Amino acid sequence: MPREICSPVHPIKFFSTNRACRHTPLPMSKPRVIKSYEKLDDDILEQIKLFYPEGFSKNLIRFTDVNGRLTSALPFETEEKHYLIRMTKTEAVEIIADDDDYDEDGNLLDDVRDEYADKYDEDDDDIEEADIDPDELADDDIDDHDDDDDED
Repeated sequence: MPREICSPVHPIKFFSTNRACRHTPLPMSKPRVIKSYEKLDDDILEQIKLFYPEGFSKNLIRFTDVNGRLTSALPFETEEKHYLIRMTKTEAVEIIADDDDYDEDGNLLDDVRDEYADKYDEDDDDIEEADIDPDELADDDIDDHDDDDDED
């Protein structure tokens, strides 16, 4: 008899168990964490602001917590963890309104966005700046390459 395969957990059912599945679910590669916004580290808060530059309220999801209560939260993922940041829509609007990193319209300020982007941009880590002085390049090197192109 073929073994029954569980369907993957829907993102909204973040911590819910699949009651229809009778065997152990597949292991998760990252831990899943539910936290209040106020309890997050500054580094995580900055990354969240960078990921949601136009505020949080339109990105909230609803899920049922372990106690069976319907809860709203902001999803966010890092390389190490999946986060659900617990907040209501009203709290999400208040957080942005009280945060000096956002303008009156609820958008992340350009200078703050640039600062956080420079701080957390992973692509720049792999690229080193070349230490080449263009004046040290010989004209012969440039002319030789041009001649090679002409022969083709």
